[in-house]
Amino acid sequence: MKLTVLHNPRCRKSREALSILEAADKQYDIREYLKNPLSKDELIVVLKKLNLRPIDIVRRGEKVFKEQFKGKDLTDEQWVDVLIKYPILIERPIVIADEQAVVGRPSEKIKPLLA
Repeated sequence: MKLTVLHNPRCRKSREALSILEAADKQYDIREYLKNPLSKDELIVVLKKLNLRPIDIVRRGEKVFKEQFKGKDLTDEQWVDVLIKYPILIERPIVIADEQAVVGRPSEKIKPLLA
């Protein structure tokens, strides 16, 4: 099984996810998605693996959300475009394992992927 973590090193929850993977002795790749953003197609694939809509992974506490998007009723496609333009709004960490993925909040949500 190939594991990939969409990671922000400044995020405590993201670092916790890496600790869980290390404790489970799992090999994984790290993608710092703020430095190496997802393409639109990649984000759509991740959302399918998560079985979530784009709005479900939006970080509503971020300044850019509050200033530009709070209270707006956007379509899924529009939210995908927003997440591509402002990757800071993507919830983290996201751990991807083959055809499944989870948002690691709380961190324990990662563990079923490791079984």
